[in-house]
Amino acid sequence: MQILLNEKFDWAILKDELVFKDVYRQYFVKLYRFAFSIVHSKEAAEEIVHDVLINLWKKRDDFTAIANLNTYLYVSIKNLSLNYIRNEAKHRHLDIDSLYNECSHISIDPESLLITKEQASDLNALINKLPVRCKMIFKLVKIDGLRYKEVATLLNISVKTVENQLIIAVKKIAEILRPAK
Repeated sequence: MQILLNEKFDWAILKDELVFKDVYRQYFVKLYRFAFSIVHSKEAAEEIVHDVLINLWKKRDDFTAIANLNTYLYVSIKNLSLNYIRNEAKHRHLDIDSLYNECSHISIDPESLLITKEQASDLNALINKLPVRCKMIFKLVKIDGLRYKEVATLLNISVKTVENQLIIAVKKIAEILRPAK
Protein backbone atom coordinates (compact mmCIF):
# COMPACT_ATOMS: atom_id res chain seq x y z
CA MET A 1 0.00 0.00 0.00
CA GLN A 2 1.42 3.40 -1.03
CA ILE A 3 0.80 6.02 1.66
CA LEU A 4 1.16 9.67 0.75
CA LEU A 5 2.05 11.87 3.70
CA ASN A 6 0.62 15.19 2.57
CA GLU A 7 -1.80 17.73 3.95
CA LYS A 8 -4.82 15.66 2.81
CA PHE A 9 -3.67 12.58 4.71
CA ASP A 10 -6.01 11.05 7.31
CA TRP A 11 -3.79 11.13 10.41
CA ALA A 12 -6.06 8.78 12.35
CA ILE A 13 -5.03 5.76 10.27
CA LEU A 14 -1.41 6.09 11.47
CA LYS A 15 -2.61 4.89 14.86
CA ASP A 16 -2.93 1.46 13.25
CA GLU A 17 0.32 -0.46 13.78
CA LEU A 18 0.25 -2.11 10.33
CA VAL A 19 -0.22 1.22 8.57
CA PHE A 20 2.57 2.74 10.63
CA LYS A 21 4.89 -0.16 9.70
CA ASP A 22 4.10 0.48 6.05
CA VAL A 23 4.90 4.18 6.45
CA TYR A 24 8.14 3.20 8.22
CA ARG A 25 9.19 0.91 5.36
CA GLN A 26 8.10 3.34 2.68
CA TYR A 27 9.95 6.38 4.06
CA PHE A 28 12.94 4.92 5.87
CA VAL A 29 15.30 4.94 2.85
CA LYS A 30 14.39 8.50 1.81
CA LEU A 31 14.86 9.80 5.33
CA TYR A 32 18.06 7.78 5.73
CA ARG A 33 19.55 9.28 2.56
CA PHE A 34 18.71 12.77 3.76
CA ALA A 35 20.20 12.18 7.22
CA PHE A 36 23.29 10.56 5.69
CA SER A 37 23.81 13.57 3.40
CA ILE A 38 24.10 15.69 6.54
CA VAL A 39 25.95 13.47 9.04
CA HIS A 40 28.04 11.29 6.65
CA SER A 41 27.77 8.28 8.94
CA LYS A 42 25.70 5.17 8.21
CA GLU A 43 25.14 4.29 11.84
CA ALA A 44 24.26 7.83 12.90
CA ALA A 45 21.87 8.28 9.95
CA GLU A 46 20.09 5.01 10.78
CA GLU A 47 19.84 5.95 14.45
CA ILE A 48 18.48 9.40 13.63
CA VAL A 49 15.80 7.99 11.31
CA HIS A 50 14.83 5.32 13.85
CA ASP A 51 14.61 7.96 16.60
CA VAL A 52 12.38 10.24 14.51
CA LEU A 53 10.06 7.43 13.41
CA ILE A 54 9.84 5.83 16.86
CA ASN A 55 9.17 9.24 18.39
CA LEU A 56 6.41 9.71 15.81
CA TRP A 57 4.83 6.40 16.89
CA LYS A 58 5.06 7.37 20.56
CA LYS A 59 3.34 10.70 19.82
CA ARG A 60 0.80 9.31 17.37
CA ASP A 61 -2.09 10.80 19.36
CA ASP A 62 -0.77 14.31 18.59
CA PHE A 63 -1.00 13.97 14.79
CA THR A 64 -3.70 16.59 14.50
CA ALA A 65 -1.10 19.22 15.47
CA ILE A 66 1.07 18.30 12.46
CA ALA A 67 0.01 20.13 9.30
CA ASN A 68 2.14 18.09 6.87
CA LEU A 69 3.74 14.86 8.04
CA ASN A 70 6.20 14.71 5.13
CA THR A 71 7.63 18.12 6.04
CA TYR A 72 7.57 17.23 9.73
CA LEU A 73 9.65 14.11 9.11
CA TYR A 74 12.29 15.93 7.03
CA VAL A 75 12.54 18.86 9.45
CA SER A 76 12.89 16.41 12.35
CA ILE A 77 15.65 14.55 10.50
CA LYS A 78 17.43 17.83 9.74
CA ASN A 79 17.23 18.98 13.37
CA LEU A 80 18.44 15.69 14.84
CA SER A 81 21.21 15.50 12.24
CA LEU A 82 22.42 19.00 13.10
CA ASN A 83 22.30 18.13 16.81
CA TYR A 84 24.38 15.04 16.06
CA ILE A 85 26.98 17.10 14.18
CA ARG A 86 27.10 19.64 17.01
CA ASN A 87 27.65 16.86 19.57
CA GLU A 88 30.18 15.07 17.37
CA ALA A 89 32.22 18.24 17.03
CA LYS A 90 32.85 17.98 20.77
CA HIS A 91 34.04 14.36 20.41
CA ARG A 92 35.85 14.38 17.05
CA HIS A 93 36.72 11.01 15.55
CA LEU A 94 37.06 9.73 12.01
CA ASP A 95 34.90 6.94 10.70
CA ILE A 96 36.92 5.58 7.77
CA ASP A 97 33.96 3.70 6.29
CA SER A 98 31.75 6.77 6.13
CA LEU A 99 34.48 8.74 4.37
CA TYR A 100 34.52 6.32 1.42
CA ASN A 101 30.97 5.05 1.25
CA GLU A 102 28.35 7.40 -0.16
CA CYS A 103 24.75 6.29 0.14
CA SER A 104 23.62 5.75 -3.43
CA HIS A 105 20.24 4.08 -3.46
CA ILE A 106 17.87 4.68 -6.31
CA SER A 107 14.28 3.94 -5.48
CA ILE A 108 12.66 1.21 -7.54
CA ASP A 109 9.86 2.47 -9.71
CA PRO A 110 8.91 1.60 -13.31
CA GLU A 111 11.06 4.39 -14.74
CA SER A 112 14.20 3.40 -12.85
CA LEU A 113 13.73 -0.24 -13.85
CA LEU A 114 14.28 0.85 -17.46
CA ILE A 115 17.63 2.39 -16.61
CA THR A 116 20.49 -0.05 -16.67
CA LYS A 117 22.76 -0.40 -13.66
CA GLU A 118 25.55 1.27 -15.57
CA GLN A 119 23.40 4.25 -16.53
CA ALA A 120 22.15 4.54 -12.97
CA SER A 121 25.70 4.45 -11.69
CA ASP A 122 26.79 7.10 -14.20
CA LEU A 123 23.84 9.32 -13.30
CA ASN A 124 24.56 8.88 -9.59
CA ALA A 125 28.18 9.90 -10.19
CA LEU A 126 27.01 13.01 -12.04
CA ILE A 127 24.63 13.93 -9.23
CA ASN A 128 27.40 13.44 -6.67
CA LYS A 129 29.62 15.88 -8.60
CA LEU A 130 27.12 18.69 -8.06
CA PRO A 131 27.86 21.31 -5.40
CA VAL A 132 26.63 20.17 -1.96
CA ARG A 133 23.58 22.43 -1.68
CA CYS A 134 22.63 21.87 -5.32
CA LYS A 135 22.96 18.09 -4.89
CA MET A 136 20.85 18.08 -1.72
CA ILE A 137 18.06 20.12 -3.34
CA PHE A 138 18.17 17.96 -6.50
CA LYS A 139 17.87 14.74 -4.47
CA LEU A 140 15.08 16.09 -2.24
CA VAL A 141 12.99 17.19 -5.22
CA LYS A 142 13.82 14.65 -7.93
CA ILE A 143 14.53 11.51 -5.90
CA ASP A 144 12.56 11.98 -2.68
CA GLY A 145 9.68 13.75 -4.41
CA LEU A 146 9.35 16.75 -2.12
CA ARG A 147 7.70 19.89 -3.47
CA TYR A 148 9.70 23.09 -3.93
CA LYS A 149 7.90 24.72 -1.01
CA GLU A 150 8.66 21.78 1.30
CA VAL A 151 12.36 21.89 0.39
CA ALA A 152 12.41 25.67 0.87
CA THR A 153 10.88 25.32 4.33
CA LEU A 154 13.19 22.46 5.24
CA LEU A 155 16.37 24.30 4.23
CA ASN A 156 15.22 27.79 5.27
CA ILE A 157 15.58 29.18 1.76
CA SER A 158 13.17 30.72 -0.74
CA VAL A 159 11.20 28.69 -3.26
CA LYS A 160 12.98 30.69 -5.99
CA THR A 161 16.36 29.51 -4.64
CA VAL A 162 15.15 25.90 -4.82
CA GLU A 163 14.02 26.49 -8.39
CA ASN A 164 17.33 28.14 -9.35
CA GLN A 165 19.40 25.36 -7.77
CA LEU A 166 17.41 22.74 -9.69
CA ILE A 167 17.98 24.64 -12.94
CA ILE A 168 21.72 24.72 -12.20
CA ALA A 169 21.75 20.99 -11.41
CA VAL A 170 19.87 20.02 -14.55
CA LYS A 171 22.07 22.25 -16.73
CA LYS A 172 25.28 20.78 -15.26
CA ILE A 173 24.06 17.22 -15.73
CA ALA A 174 22.86 17.99 -19.28
CA GLU A 175 26.22 19.58 -20.20
CA ILE A 176 28.06 16.45 -19.16
CA LEU A 177 25.58 14.12 -20.89
CA ARG A 178 25.51 16.16 -24.11
CA PRO A 179 27.55 14.33 -26.76
CA ALA A 180 30.69 16.11 -27.96
CA LYS A 181 30.47 17.51 -31.50
